[in-house]
Parts: sequence; C-alpha cells; structure tokens
Amino acid sequence: MTGICAGRVAAVTGAGRGLGRAHALALAAEGAAVVVNDLGVAADGAGTSTGPAQQVVEEIRARGGRAVAHTDDITTDKGARSLVATALDTFGRLDALVNNAGFLRDRMLVNLDEDDWDAVMRVHLKGHFLPLKHAAAHWRAETKAGRTPDARVVNTSSGAGLLGSVGQGNYSAAKAGILGLTLVAAAELARYGVQVNALAPAARTRMTEQTFAETMATPTDGVFDAMAPENVSPLVVWLSSTDSTGVTGRVFEAEGGRITVMEGWRPGPTIDRGARWAPSDVGAATRELLSAAEVALPVYGSRLSA
Repeated sequence: MTGICAGRVAAVTGAGRGLGRAHALALAAEGAAVVVNDLGVAADGAGTSTGPAQQVVEEIRARGGRAVAHTDDITTDKGARSLVATALDTFGRLDALVNNAGFLRDRMLVNLDEDDWDAVMRVHLKGHFLPLKHAAAHWRAETKAGRTPDARVVNTSSGAGLLGSVGQGNYSAAKAGILGLTLVAAAELARYGVQVNALAPAARTRMTEQTFAETMATPTDGVFDAMAPENVSPLVVWLSSTDSTGVTGRVFEAEGGRITVMEGWRPGPTIDRGARWAPSDVGAATRELLSAAEVALPVYGSRLSA
C-alpha cells in the first residue's frame, strides 16, 4: 500500500473502539502495518474480550492492509513487552507507538474511592509508561547496533489534563501526568531517533458520549460531524510518519477540523524584591501579579458545556 506511512509498523493501544480504532484504520489506510491492541473491556474497565481487536484487524485486512491483534494487558510489564514483541515477530520492526488505552471512573473527589483512583492511574498513566519504556528500549538497542530508527510516539492526554475537569480528579491527574511524561520522553529519547508528542483530542467515544452527551450528539445527515473520532486521526497519522521530522515535545489539541498547538506553563508577570518576603507583604504583591496575568481558562467540563 502507498501513503505517508508506507513500510512503517505502528502499534496502537486501546484500538478496538473509538479513537484507537479510528487511528488504526487511518494508519493502515496510509500504508502502515498495525498492531491492534485492545483488552475488550467495558467503559469502566470491567471484563475482557478478544472481539474488538480482532474485528478491527479484519476491517484492515478487508481493505487490503496488514494488521495483527494483541490482547494482552499493556499495564503489566509482560503485556507491554509482548506488544513490542508482537510487532517485531509479525512485521520485523516497530516505527510508531500510539498510546491511547483508557477508561473512566468518574466521581467527585469526596466520593472517589482509592481503588477508582488507582485503576484510572494504572490504565492511563502506567498504560502509557510501560509500552513507551519497552518500545524505547528496542529503539535504543537499534541505535547501539548502528541502526538509528526514525521512530515516533503519540501519547493521548485530554483537555481534562490541560485544564482540569470537575468530577474527574483521577482522570485529570492521569492525563496531566501523561503530558509530563511526554516532555521527559521527548528529551531523553531524541538521541535514539525517537520523537514524542501528545494529543488532547475532543471526539465522540464511550468515555465522552455520556459525560458530554449534548456536545457529543451525532448531527443530522449532511452536517459535518465535528465529534467523529476519525477527525482526530489524520494528525496522529502525520505525527507517526517521517513527514513529521523535527516535531517533538509538543502538545496538540484536535477537534473536528481544528488543530491547535498548546502552549503550556511558562513564566508570566514576576516581582523580585531581591530579599526574602514577609508574609504580610506577599498578598499585595501577589494580587498585583494576578491583575497583570492572563485570565485563567475555565475547567474542561465547563468549557465543553459552554
């Protein structure tokens, strides 16, 4: 197959449904061989099934592409290691990793159980770290063997990770952690020919169609479906391709036909008195700084609902 990912091999986690499925199909349409990872769990992470991953593989093959299913748990060291091994054993290489797996267990903070906190952190944050670790280890070994790769990692954060989201303290914290992990990985892995970027998508998935039901509703026929997950995938495909050379350590928002480069924490107004502050003086100085600063954006849920 031809396309901007022709000859490349990509692994996509959480690729049985929603955004991950759309990414896998789009990568295959642009010539990539795809490892389709999915545990087949419910929206809250319960249960498992090999069906969703295998169905996406069959869709790709029906369109003339190459794909293989991977149904191990990538939040375990064994499962993440086998994800990379499946790409190497089946297709002989790995060029791109798209970390996408996740689920929700939404609660207000005072009602959020420790198990629900740990589960969301495990799937979103650890589920990014372990596949990234094992892919990076492979690419480092390739570099040391004189075969420096032209590799790509696309991590999946969220507007909740950028701005916070009421009722999603666990999810927001995990998604913010993914942004930090992305920046560190981009800096550490550049020497091995690896570019690492993150995406904050807005699209209709099992995780959003109930939380933001009105915003995510399917439009009438003939109207552009701005929340279709397929709208996000072209950016993922480009970031996974060699065409994106030189782009690393960046965070993008993608929604409908809109792509935004996010500009994160950076110094704003500053006062330096050249000596230690007294607590009684800090208030006036801080209020002066805040009056000169940009107005803070609303939390993610409020922004989506506006």
